[in-house]
Amino acid sequence: MNELQSAAVRVWDPFIRIFHWSLVTCVAVNYFVMDDGETLHQWLGYLASALVVARIVWGFIGPRYARFSGFLPTPARLKHHVNNLLSGQQDDYPGHNPVGALMMIMMMALVLALGVTGFMQTLDAFWGEEWLQELHEVLASTLIFCAGFHALAAIVMSYFERTNLIKAMFTGVKVRFAPKP
Repeated sequence: MNELQSAAVRVWDPFIRIFHWSLVTCVAVNYFVMDDGETLHQWLGYLASALVVARIVWGFIGPRYARFSGFLPTPARLKHHVNNLLSGQQDDYPGHNPVGALMMIMMMALVLALGVTGFMQTLDAFWGEEWLQELHEVLASTLIFCAGFHALAAIVMSYFERTNLIKAMFTGVKVRFAPKP
């Protein structure tokens, strides 16, 4: 049996971890617990939107692994990563891999779109508009689907990357295990 060696990298700073779990809480409570239109539902939606705006700012001024420039999912990065996944080769991305980064950006966009459509429903001009309510519900369901896929992908990629991504999102430290040469 091969012995394993580990390499620990401090990847996710406290802001990123607090942002992540706060957003998870806001989304989960709003989708699974709250009834539509309640005051707490609205304020949790506004908080989720504010968290995303703060994360966007942090993506430009935060530390190395928080910056978008370090993991922006360009077409070339996506193609390279997907090709490596399909061929069984392991990429070395201390932070988000390109597919994970794309999912993160998509979920943040969905949260902002939910915030906008939720706010629009409080305006006289859009009060009671069925299309807007339906759009808000579709966005919410899409976000929940993406979040579920994201969680499943974290578990699957933990196996393939030989690291515990979920633990890393609590501790900030990503520990990778690889066979000793």
